[in-house]
Amino acid sequence: MELKEILAISGQPGLFKYVAQSQRGVIVESLIDGKRMNASATSRVSALTEISMFTEGEDIALADVFTRIYEKTEGKEAISHKSSAAELQAAFAEVLPEYDRDRVHVSDIKKCFSWFNILVKAGFTKFELPTEGDEE
Repeated sequence: MELKEILAISGQPGLFKYVAQSQRGVIVESLIDGKRMNASATSRVSALTEISMFTEGEDIALADVFTRIYEKTEGKEAISHKSSAAELQAAFAEVLPEYDRDRVHVSDIKKCFSWFNILVKAGFTKFELPTEGDEE
């Protein structure tokens, strides 16, 4: 399983693995409980490789943020997304000190740590973006 196969669906908690294309959208499997469902064509579905975080300079890919968190936590789960806003912001600043404090909201930081913890529980150890040769 690669990071490019992991999807976030607007309005749905957690992360999903792409399974197959269907007539009405895509079939996905929850990384949390393994249940399969159809994500309709009208749902906003984003691959994690397409998401980035605002920084004071160039935006940074979410995969790179996850890599930094993984190195900081030495492969263990990160801070809980249910921690206080101040704790989350402090932990995020340790990992990504150059993040844009005006455009990255606490809800974004919560989602980042929540998704990271889901991926670690699912056995992810490498958060790599696909290279040009990997595109189909």
